[in-house]
Amino acid sequence: MMRRSERILENIPVGALGLIPVTGCEELGAKVNDYLVQWRKESSHQYQDDVAFTGYLRDDYIIGAKVPRFGSGEAKGIITDSVRGKDLYLMVDVLNYSVTYSLTGNINHMSPDDHFQNLKRVIAAIGGKSRRINVIMPFLYESRQHKRNGRESLDCALALQELVRMGVSNIITFDAHDPRVQNAIPLSGFETVSPSYQFVKNLLATVDDLQIDSSHMMVISPDEGGTHRAVYLANVMGLDMGMFYKRRDYTRIVNGRNPIVAHEFLGSSVEGKDVIIIDDMISSGDSIIDVATELKRKKARRIFAAATFGLFTNGMDKFDQAYEEGLITGILTTNLIYQTPELLSKPYYINCDMSKYIALVIDTLNHDGSISTLLDPNERIQHVLQQYKNKK
Repeated sequence: MMRRSERILENIPVGALGLIPVTGCEELGAKVNDYLVQWRKESSHQYQDDVAFTGYLRDDYIIGAKVPRFGSGEAKGIITDSVRGKDLYLMVDVLNYSVTYSLTGNINHMSPDDHFQNLKRVIAAIGGKSRRINVIMPFLYESRQHKRNGRESLDCALALQELVRMGVSNIITFDAHDPRVQNAIPLSGFETVSPSYQFVKNLLATVDDLQIDSSHMMVISPDEGGTHRAVYLANVMGLDMGMFYKRRDYTRIVNGRNPIVAHEFLGSSVEGKDVIIIDDMISSGDSIIDVATELKRKKARRIFAAATFGLFTNGMDKFDQAYEEGLITGILTTNLIYQTPELLSKPYYINCDMSKYIALVIDTLNHDGSISTLLDPNERIQHVLQQYKNKK
């Protein structure tokens, strides 16, 4: 992992740093805060008498923010600490359905819409008093509704424009479903970050007998839309790649979309090879399991599924079964969205912690530094691959 000391942090901070984890993102926010506190304690001695670095060293960068609800279910945002002149980083997990609120005596689970609304309430409570507002939204709200087919709403573009109109300078997201949605806000900061390095690092740390060459390993994209992820990972790891395309029945619509008839494979032989299936999200998991079944039929050795966001919307039963049957050896997802205790307890689950990476991005942006080296993990991947090969 790139260490903080390897970067040049010579610029004066944009403002005193403030972190606001919006309801539902507290756990990840606390981890990020711990890194920032630790790093700045280590380096603060050189800035302690400099007026430009006022507020640089603190025991806690988290700023108090609440979103209480009235009995009717309506809510308001409240900021409990001063934000004047601060460079604020708001963190929000729109997929944390574990957060509940009471609505006329009934328990309601918060939807992505509720979380997005809460984010806007907190921005509204800041009231233009901060130096700058940055939003870290790991799963980009409405990112699956990024293009128009027929007469449809363009929700993701609307949401981005709304945030920019409210004064947000930078939006940082991870593995956006389609990064071209940033065309909706061409003059504002928008970065989509890939967790490729964390996938490689955690896979190598967990599995000690991988042979990383094109004769023994392959990277697969489960559909044509995510091919760029597989191409990138295959190139930096020196492997072959393959892809599936979804053959759909365009004469019928089931649950709002054309049903998939079959997954057809394009690529060289997978026989006897370990396979990494890489995607942006595992939703119900049907696609991953269909693809794994097809790969096993083609005599693939071990199958590892890596996805930035593990939603597991239909529970873990089918993954348990796939693991027991030897279909899937490991599943890697990140802690960028809510993870159930059940998921964390699974023997096949490999958790990729992104908190240090987010802290590096925040620290660099607060110093008005370039994050381009952080966004390209090629060198770090090569380093960790070399270490792994040297251990053998």
